[in-house]
Amino acid sequence: MQIDKLRGKTLDQLFEAVLSLQSIEECYEFFDDLATMNEVQSLAQRLEVARMLREGFTYHKIETETGASTATISRVKRCLNYGNDAYTQALDRVQAKQTE
Repeated sequence: MQIDKLRGKTLDQLFEAVLSLQSIEECYEFFDDLATMNEVQSLAQRLEVARMLREGFTYHKIETETGASTATISRVKRCLNYGNDAYTQALDRVQAKQTE
């Protein structure tokens, strides 16, 4: 796991802070303070790319719909295929919550 190289007190603190957020509104406020709009949009874009890849969309369609580069799409696909299954886990949980 690549992020293990960064593991430590400050990263744990960040993740604990994210886990402490209790609403979408709190997330908006936290991420507005924490990161630039471009950084937040980039993270959201990657998650959308992952969703679209899982649903079988072509690179061209994903590029057109999200504005993501083919390099970003390829990186997300590599994570989906060989990563920690975190995209899958998160997307499954979001989908389950939306169908409740």
